[in-house]
Amino acid sequence: MKPVLICRFSATEGAGYFATFLARNNIPAEMRAIDAGDPVPESVAAYSGLCMMGGPMSVNDSLPWIAPMLSLVCEAVAADQPVLGHCLGGQLLAKALGALVTRAPHKEIGWGKVTVAATPLGQAWFGDIREFESFHWHGETFGIPSGAELILWSELCAHQAYALGKHLGLQCHLEMTEAMVKSWCESGAAEIAASSSPGVQSPERIQANLEERVARLSAVADRVYTRWILGLSHAD
Repeated sequence: MKPVLICRFSATEGAGYFATFLARNNIPAEMRAIDAGDPVPESVAAYSGLCMMGGPMSVNDSLPWIAPMLSLVCEAVAADQPVLGHCLGGQLLAKALGALVTRAPHKEIGWGKVTVAATPLGQAWFGDIREFESFHWHGETFGIPSGAELILWSELCAHQAYALGKHLGLQCHLEMTEAMVKSWCESGAAEIAASSSPGVQSPERIQANLEERVARLSAVADRVYTRWILGLSHAD
């Protein structure tokens, strides 16, 4: 089986629980640390699927890797190779599919309830889960691409996830581990302190009952990632 390509855009925003899930399911993966200078692959032909992680930048920034990344996403979609985007990754997928990425009405940092669409597609991705507490860290939001369906939303962000065939774009972070949450609270302390958004929580509140919260989030991620890997090609 060809590996899943994981693209990282920030040193602190790695694959997290997604990498753990792939390893548990004996699915090979290759990490490209774009933030550390790894080049964007010229083609997805060597991979079974594409996963993109988060990052503090905007897909609308004039960074040298954004255009090649968007081209790679378009190639994967055209080849019917499943694409999974977390936060910035979900925004990259949305932009590649022709949707706009804009400033969100409210910045969200911390834990917050999200609601699953009571539709066949929402149930296909989340099973019998109707709502859950997810982790958030974003100041922008994506539009829903043409042909895609909104399957997740929250009170402060109307677009938390969309699906199009094998492809899934997430605004919230299902991939969090305890170590990642602690690291983000440390590196993002100034951003938290400078924000007056009702969706931004203090580091102390974010890290309260962390082990239990992350465990519950990982259980949701298991549902979503299990659905996503069904689309992977098992050809060598």
